[in-house]
Amino acid sequence: MLSTRNILTASCSISYAVGCSKVKNMTSHTTTSSYAVLALLDLKPWTGYELTQQAQRSLRYAWPKSERLLYSEPKKLVKLGLATVHQEDNGNRTRNVYTITEAGRQVLKEWTRTRTQPPRLEIEALLRVLFADHGSREDMFRALDELKADIGEHHEAIVELMGSYLDDGHPFPERTHLSVLFATFQIEMFKTIEQWIEFARDEIDEWPTTQDLGMTPRTETLTRLLSQDRSPLHP
Repeated sequence: MLSTRNILTASCSISYAVGCSKVKNMTSHTTTSSYAVLALLDLKPWTGYELTQQAQRSLRYAWPKSERLLYSEPKKLVKLGLATVHQEDNGNRTRNVYTITEAGRQVLKEWTRTRTQPPRLEIEALLRVLFADHGSREDMFRALDELKADIGEHHEAIVELMGSYLDDGHPFPERTHLSVLFATFQIEMFKTIEQWIEFARDEIDEWPTTQDLGMTPRTETLTRLLSQDRSPLHP
C-alpha cells in the first residue's frame, strides 16, 4: 500500500501518494479552486466563458471566487496535464474548449479522500456588529437591513432553483440528489441568519447606545443561555 503525505498549497492541504511522482507533481500547484473546476470539467467539456459562468453559479454558495481566478484555472489545469484544450469555430471567432483528462479524474478522486479545510465565514455585517461601538444604533440597523436584503436574495434564488428542478429537471439529472442535499444546507443557513437578524434588531432596539453597556442583566441572561449551549432564538 502506498503511504501518504501532506503538502501545503497556497490555500489548502492536499494529500498525495508517495511513490506516484506524476500525481505529486500535479498536486503541488493545485488549490481547492482547481479541484472545483476539475469537477465541473468532469461533467462535460466547457468553453472558458461557459466554465466561468457555471462555476459562479455552482460555487457561489460554497466556494465563491472571482471571475478572474476562475477564468485562469482551466489554463493552469492544461499546463498540469489535468485538462486539454482545443479550439472550435464559433462564427467568425474561435473559442477554447476544455476537457478533463484521465490524470485529472485521478487527481480529482484523490482530492475527495483528503482532509477538508476548516470552514471560513466572511460576513461584513457581522464585523460591523462586532465593532458597532464605533458607530451608532442606526448604523447597526442599516448593516442588518443590508444583510437581510442580501441573504433574502440568495434564499429566494435557491428556492426558485429547486422549483426549476421540479418543472424542468436538473441540468445534470444524475446529480440531483447532491444538489438538493447541498440546497438543504443553504436554505437552513439562510433561514437561521434571517431569524438572527430579527433577534438582533429586537435586542439593539432596547439599547440606548452602542457604547459601554457591558454586562447588562439582559446580556447576562443571553450569556447564561449560550454557556449552556441553548439558543436565545429558540429558548
